[in-house]
Amino acid sequence: MNVLAIGAHPDDIEFGCGGTLLKYARKGHNVYLLILTMGGTGGDPEERTNEQNKSAEYMGAKQIFWGDFKDTELPLNSELINKIEGVINKIKPKVVFISSLEDTHQDHRTATKASISATRYVKEVLCFEVPSSINFQPKIFVDIGEVLDDKLELLKIHASQVDRTKVENLTILESAESCAIFRGYQGRVKYAEGFTAVRIVRTI
Repeated sequence: MNVLAIGAHPDDIEFGCGGTLLKYARKGHNVYLLILTMGGTGGDPEERTNEQNKSAEYMGAKQIFWGDFKDTELPLNSELINKIEGVINKIKPKVVFISSLEDTHQDHRTATKASISATRYVKEVLCFEVPSSINFQPKIFVDIGEVLDDKLELLKIHASQVDRTKVENLTILESAESCAIFRGYQGRVKYAEGFTAVRIVRTI
């Protein structure tokens, strides 16, 4: 099965669904990433690109697609939708992960709106959360207890971003583990990632 995760910036995917993607990859599924910007506003774009490449390799992803859009200026237009749709048409994913629509970062909101349009024929589209998500109320949970340490390792690889939480004495690693504990409690396991559904079509 082909699985696609779409993120506005390097490290968005790792925080939101890195554990789930690790589990997919280790079960033999083909994981692909689409990163729409190189995160130039949040750091050096070359450094962030290198971090993303190393993280994808650790995850076991088959390929990264880059959108080459400018960080913080992601445009909600046909160019963006067509870029996402082009990747979807190429790999034909059965499952697509995208960010949540309610978010304080404009790139995340734009990426989600464009992705919803581009994935209109995909039968399973799930939204993940990142630290800037708001009003996120998941009803779908994936137990990531067995891969939590590896999910944190993915985030460690994004070394330039570990301390950029804008909260004193809080790292992205601590934030991710706290989120996993909270979502795990909601899902009645120790550690989980939570998702909301844009669409799930089941053949019975």
